[in-house]
Amino acid sequence: MNVLIVDDHAVVREGYRALLNAMMPTLGVFDAGDSANAFDVLGEKTIDIMILDINLANESGLVLASQFLEKYPKLKIIFFSMFEDSVILQRAMQTGAMGYISKSSPPDTLISAIKVVGKGQEYIERALAVNLANQLLDTNMDLSTKLTKREFEIFIAIAMKKSRVAIADELGVSSKTISNALTVIKRKLNASPSDFTGLASKYGYIGNSEFSTSLND
Repeated sequence: MNVLIVDDHAVVREGYRALLNAMMPTLGVFDAGDSANAFDVLGEKTIDIMILDINLANESGLVLASQFLEKYPKLKIIFFSMFEDSVILQRAMQTGAMGYISKSSPPDTLISAIKVVGKGQEYIERALAVNLANQLLDTNMDLSTKLTKREFEIFIAIAMKKSRVAIADELGVSSKTISNALTVIKRKLNASPSDFTGLASKYGYIGNSEFSTSLND
């Protein structure tokens, strides 16, 4: 079985690669720092499980997961994140991922997750699963539930300061389509695009990095 660790911090990648090599020596362990490198590895190797960080530099694992699964539908994704909020967990599992664990969890949690997901079963760290169950009755807990999958992708891209032209190119649609979608998103969230970065950061969908790309077309 081959595992791919996708995290933008080299120290994290090396640390968990060493851990997996030591505790599961039969695994083939690979790593990537961003989506481009991850796609390169996926194209060269048969990857069974991807351990994906939610917050990559200038990228969101919540958006990337769907892209990875669209091209490699047999891939099993385990989200590995510093966020322990059940709101983010719920959104993460809606992407088609099969697991979610926090970076604060002990090493054997990651090992257990890989073993369970490798068998085709979902794995959510117990404490996080309990929190999720306790909050499922709160229908207003997640702003992203108000958006469609495409609207959420556009919301995240705008939050990351990507231009409308760049977003249209990435999604394969026209700039007019992006503008029309933005009108709907603003109404659903009762917020302007200038508020998106703060909202996305508040809900944990992106980190607090400074994104330099302008929103201007």
